[in-house]
Amino acid sequence: MSHAPAIDVNAPPANPLSGLASRIDKQFGAVIEAIAAAIVLVEIIILFAGVVSRYVFHAPLVWSDELASIFFLWLSMLGAVVALRRGEHMRMTAVVSKVSAQARAVLEALAISASLAFIVMVMLPAYEYADEESYIVTPALEISNAWRASAIPVGIALMGVFGLLRLFRFSSLKNIALTVGVSALMVGIFWLAQPVFTHLGKLNLVVFFLVVVAVNVFLGVPIAFSFALATFGYLALTTQTPMVVMVGRMDEGMSHLIMLAVPLFIFLGALIEMTGMAKAMIQFLASLLGHVRGGLSYVLIGAMYLVSGISGSKIADMAAIAPVLFPEMKKRGAKPGDLVALLSATGAQTETIPPSIVLITIGSVTGVSIAALFTGGMLPALVLGLCLCSVVWWRYRKEDLSGVTRYSKSQIGKFFVIALPAIALPFVIRAAVVEGVATATEVSTIGVVYSVLAGLLIYRQFDWRRLKPMLIETASLSGAIMFIVGCATAMAWGLTQSGFSTDLAQLMKNIPGGSYGFLAVSILAFIVLGCVLEGIPAIVLFGPLLFPIASQVGVHPVHYSMVVIFAMGIGLFAPPIGVGYYGACAVAKVDPNEGLKYIGGYMAALLVGLALVAAIPWISTGFLK
Repeated sequence: MSHAPAIDVNAPPANPLSGLASRIDKQFGAVIEAIAAAIVLVEIIILFAGVVSRYVFHAPLVWSDELASIFFLWLSMLGAVVALRRGEHMRMTAVVSKVSAQARAVLEALAISASLAFIVMVMLPAYEYADEESYIVTPALEISNAWRASAIPVGIALMGVFGLLRLFRFSSLKNIALTVGVSALMVGIFWLAQPVFTHLGKLNLVVFFLVVVAVNVFLGVPIAFSFALATFGYLALTTQTPMVVMVGRMDEGMSHLIMLAVPLFIFLGALIEMTGMAKAMIQFLASLLGHVRGGLSYVLIGAMYLVSGISGSKIADMAAIAPVLFPEMKKRGAKPGDLVALLSATGAQTETIPPSIVLITIGSVTGVSIAALFTGGMLPALVLGLCLCSVVWWRYRKEDLSGVTRYSKSQIGKFFVIALPAIALPFVIRAAVVEGVATATEVSTIGVVYSVLAGLLIYRQFDWRRLKPMLIETASLSGAIMFIVGCATAMAWGLTQSGFSTDLAQLMKNIPGGSYGFLAVSILAFIVLGCVLEGIPAIVLFGPLLFPIASQVGVHPVHYSMVVIFAMGIGLFAPPIGVGYYGACAVAKVDPNEGLKYIGGYMAALLVGLALVAAIPWISTGFLK
């Protein structure tokens, strides 16, 4: 994920109102963060209560899913507010980070101003949407649906408040006037050009969904707001569609209950790091392989494979592993650049290991079985892992092991016993989903309770003081993800209504080479999309369009899922554009330039692995029932 470029919070006040804005932001923000954190906790309790009631007492709570759905929309919107307040919405910073400090300050202010422009324009439709929903009564709780739908106008309004506060906290009055003026001017120009757009026909798709999106993304406007501005502009200026429909599509994108697994698995990832479970797993793997040439690099690949099966968040995976392994690897003479290159490559390699958030997203937006995706994701990741191991073997074939400790079998056994509860967790999670004991959403609560008990009773490592910050981080990251999903869903709907999906289907079906030609073009497209948009928005945007075509040309949906996920992962973690690479560098505290000369070999290995997965469908589908 790419966050905002670091803003120096200790810098002198940017304008006379900075101090006041900071005080209001601190007090008001603390309240919103506390509410968002509390909702995460409430969701865990509701869903776990539902699982226990159904499987232990055989008395299902008929209202649990409905109540969880109501809270989920509030979590998504308040989480998006927290993410905006903290500057944590996903965005591309490749251009912004390379300009002068003065130009960066202008672009930072412009990113907030552009976001505020959408917030102002969508405020009234959001209120109208909530008002319309007030006439609907929920089936189980029998309350007005306004209790749920009002999360959207409230969240939009709060984003407006915190967006303004952020603007006044970190921007000079000159930059505020300049960027607000530019944003207003651009909105005015587009509005006055409406007669021109009516004559452009399908060229409007290029203007709004290519040019407007690309300009906003490269200027550093958060991806969600870039999508939202393009969609709002297209629908408002080229169609007769009421804007309340766009709000409805956003709600639809953020309301899939299966997506509630996203915040719960993010929180679970933070828990396994805090309770020492991740450290126990890594210590066992290091004792097993640490004495062979390149052993700790193999441990890194294996640890990412295991930990990815628990957290579902790449940044969480890396943050759990790098601090434990890297000091010892550096002691053995490994170059920091090589370490961060391998860490980045494993990020792409493990994208299909359940309960990957990308897998859950694909299942949600395309209707592919989550259980089938969870089953199909294991072996493809192993194939790419073996390809990475071949590069490690070549690079470390002459490593000096004279000073390396070799553990005895009894010591290895001891580490295994300590790590066993942690190693068992990913298998418990997968088995529960695949065997139908719990849904992908519910099983995350089982993982949370399991981790809490393991931390308290087995590892005796549970820092209660970290609980609230972890819940707030979970809400922020979840809000950033879900707001992207909502905006991308609205954009995908706009593209579909324009007839673009029909044209795309016809074009893709006519690609020479049949299913393999289709897969080859998809790989190239998703590598590029992974570089620019990251996995989740790309999947939400293009999944509903391309998966039906894949079925028509004879590609199994689970096989296609694995191919596009790996392609996006390679794009996401490939420098110089892929933002995942810079996330790995930030976690490892290594200069990005140091990894550039090492990462080529690992990326080549991933491409070989991807080619194998694409060419041999059995790797993805062989274990499906």
